[in-house]
Amino acid sequence: MRWRVATTIVLVAVAVSVAAAQLPRGGRGRAGGGFYGRPLRYATLDDFDGTFQFCRIVTNFAPDGDGGSWNVDFPRADENLSIRLSELTKTPVGMNSDELPKHVLINLRQPELFHCGFIMMTEVGRLFLTEEEAANLRNYLLKGGFLWADDFWGEYAWDYFERQMRKVFPAARYPIVDLPLDHPLFHELMDVQRFPQIPSIGAWGGPGGRTSERGAESATPHARAILDDKGRVMVFITHNTDFGDAFEQEAADPQYFYTFSVEGYQTGINVLLYALTH
Repeated sequence: MRWRVATTIVLVAVAVSVAAAQLPRGGRGRAGGGFYGRPLRYATLDDFDGTFQFCRIVTNFAPDGDGGSWNVDFPRADENLSIRLSELTKTPVGMNSDELPKHVLINLRQPELFHCGFIMMTEVGRLFLTEEEAANLRNYLLKGGFLWADDFWGEYAWDYFERQMRKVFPAARYPIVDLPLDHPLFHELMDVQRFPQIPSIGAWGGPGGRTSERGAESATPHARAILDDKGRVMVFITHNTDFGDAFEQEAADPQYFYTFSVEGYQTGINVLLYALTH
């Protein structure tokens, strides 16, 4: 087991370092009806061919929330994590003609949502769910779906996100719990020994720089979850940390990569494998 874990970590570092240099550079776009001046293309049934699709949720955001928009880290984080999944496991990942993963955009009103084995939301401290969206998300999760909610910092953002999730699941039956490191999710392939705090590359500033983006208020990263009645993780919540930047910015700075991206991929690959097998 130790040999496998050590070998896998080395493979992550080598594969990501080599492949990252080959990836096109994207960036953060504006929220709303388009991205870099192009209209958004939402997934259709034809996009789902039995291979893995990284499904990113295009969400509404609330003006009184705290954070950015759904497209933070898009599209590079989606592409990079999918590429690592294809390199480090036998999971078939759909690729386009440019050999980049065929990640998709989904909104919570689409029936195509139910074809996603995994969905991702980012900057959820500003998330706003309509009643229709909350109902569809609840049905999706109870039918076996999996949501990863990432990249929000501080108590105000947490409280806002929790209020939105209570539209989906009542607190009494579906409490939000801390997920211990001995949970199977952290040991699907990689042996995760600590839950990292990953800052955005801009907030970090280099070796010795801060990792907490909100100072003392966000000093402790949290891995939390909502479980179904059988104990399966339906919602994985990473608060006071930014796994998306660990994926998106892997090629931006070697020091950032080795400090944060390797650990980010350890958890990221485990999360995908858990979502696809539970």
